[in-house]
Amino acid sequence: MAPKVFLTGVTGYIGGDGLYAVSNAHPDWELSALVRSKEKAARLTSQYPKIRVVLGDLDSSDIIEEEVKNADIVFHFADCDHVAAAKAIAKGAQHHTPERPLWLIHTSGTGILTVEDQRARSYGIERLKEYNDWEGVSELVNLPEDAFHRNVDEIIIGIGRRDPFSARTAVVCPPTIYGPGRGPGNTKSVQAYLLSAAVLKRGKGFLVGKGENVWHQVHVQDLSNVYLALGDAAAAGGGKATWNEEGYYLAENGSFVWGDIQRKVAEEAHAQKFIESPAVESLDDKQTSDILSVGLYAWGSNSRGRAIRARKLFGWEPKQPKLIDLIPDIVSLEAKALGL
Repeated sequence: MAPKVFLTGVTGYIGGDGLYAVSNAHPDWELSALVRSKEKAARLTSQYPKIRVVLGDLDSSDIIEEEVKNADIVFHFADCDHVAAAKAIAKGAQHHTPERPLWLIHTSGTGILTVEDQRARSYGIERLKEYNDWEGVSELVNLPEDAFHRNVDEIIIGIGRRDPFSARTAVVCPPTIYGPGRGPGNTKSVQAYLLSAAVLKRGKGFLVGKGENVWHQVHVQDLSNVYLALGDAAAAGGGKATWNEEGYYLAENGSFVWGDIQRKVAEEAHAQKFIESPAVESLDDKQTSDILSVGLYAWGSNSRGRAIRARKLFGWEPKQPKLIDLIPDIVSLEAKALGL
């Protein structure tokens, strides 16, 4: 029998591309999706006529609980900081049994790894600490409670801890995401895109502090293949995947230095004749925050996490270009959005 699959966030960037990957690989699966408006539902069903629309939002706790109760597999792509939705999923999971377990695939984010910079309010400096999801998986499922996204991670991980035979959880934790999404709603990411827009608006390039801080990166279409591999494993009763205490998956295609991206954006904005010079100026914390309230986090923190688990278990290999290679496209896209 085809599994019943419930998805959230499918009109968003990550969820839209994840839905594309899953539905194309498994046209026989019974898909249902939480959608907040009839307008978004119409856009979704025009691309996916077989999908069952569940009208509601992340605060529709009773609806989410019921859908999770009836599903075999849940892909929670939506807001990784929404506590009420995570609690509703946890309540839905309690209806499952070892004979009919829930397979829950949740989306977090490697903002959770920026905790040292958050605490010190440091920015633009390199931190050497690097996490990984293989021998370092225990550290990832027990990160400090003041880390970004950790409060929701704890709820999700707690589902499997309470009843590991009735609920199997996997957390997918992507870093800086980029590239064109293939979903029915939002098709672009945030960090490098907001950076490009900021440079175009102010007419001048900039570094956050020294620009020496490091993140990892993943193209959205490579990321979707991690979700697909986990979905395949869930449908096979667990498959090659690890779950619960070892069900934490980073997803990256190498590291990059934010200063390199900041310089490249300025160079490209100049080359496309949107700004007068490719030069960059160093901004302090207040100047950065004035441009974007979360600018120190988005462009000035360190988030270093190596994805070993998906490579070892599924043979996952990212195939898409690196972020720096797509900066010309991103600058052009943001210029168009700004009417330049």
